[in-house]
Amino acid sequence: MNEKSILKDNNFISEQLKDNLKLDISPVAIKLIIHEKDLPEGFKRLDEKKRHCEMVKDASSGEMFYADADNQSCKGGSAVLGLENLPLKIETGEFYYKLGRFKSIGSGKRTMDKVPKIDSMIYAIVYCPLEKANFQADVIIVIANPKQGMLISQAVVYTLGGRVEANFAGIQSVCADAVAGPYTTRNPNITLACSGSRKFADFGDDELIIGLNGENIGCIGTALNLMKKD
Repeated sequence: MNEKSILKDNNFISEQLKDNLKLDISPVAIKLIIHEKDLPEGFKRLDEKKRHCEMVKDASSGEMFYADADNQSCKGGSAVLGLENLPLKIETGEFYYKLGRFKSIGSGKRTMDKVPKIDSMIYAIVYCPLEKANFQADVIIVIANPKQGMLISQAVVYTLGGRVEANFAGIQSVCADAVAGPYTTRNPNITLACSGSRKFADFGDDELIIGLNGENIGCIGTALNLMKKD
């Protein structure tokens, strides 16, 4: 499928999601780039340092760009996304223990051991509103309220049934839970954001984050349409 066809499909799916969920902002298309030569056309490198969660929020408002490890100001988020190695103090749990997130370094370490991570080294990440994406997204992030999250969950199980499992710990939410997890497992995930993303990216008290498998996003859009007619 060529870029024009992909763009047309993504635009259609984005409109389905926006209309059926009554979204005020765009779903965000995320593409993980292993080699520089694979960057999609029309995207410029971000010219500043930001956190991954801030970049997602910017893309939901219409911005489109790519970012490498040097652009990422949160090294924990950058590492779980495969852009660089995880800093030792984060890996051991010491960093979050000192922030008061855990009673002990041990409980921090046990949590960090279960945080989703992308093992392969990623060159860059592309961020884009879904309707502007001329590429097949690896992950689609939807910033939603609880009712919108409910509707997405119903759409996920509409065809094959089953359960939607939410996997989170209140840390590294928009990076690990919403991108690394769905990317590595190919399963959707719902997460409640984290202190960092609520502080720096200004996620609202009524907002949660959903990471969806980009390969299956068309089925979810179709299910939302069919559910509306039922």
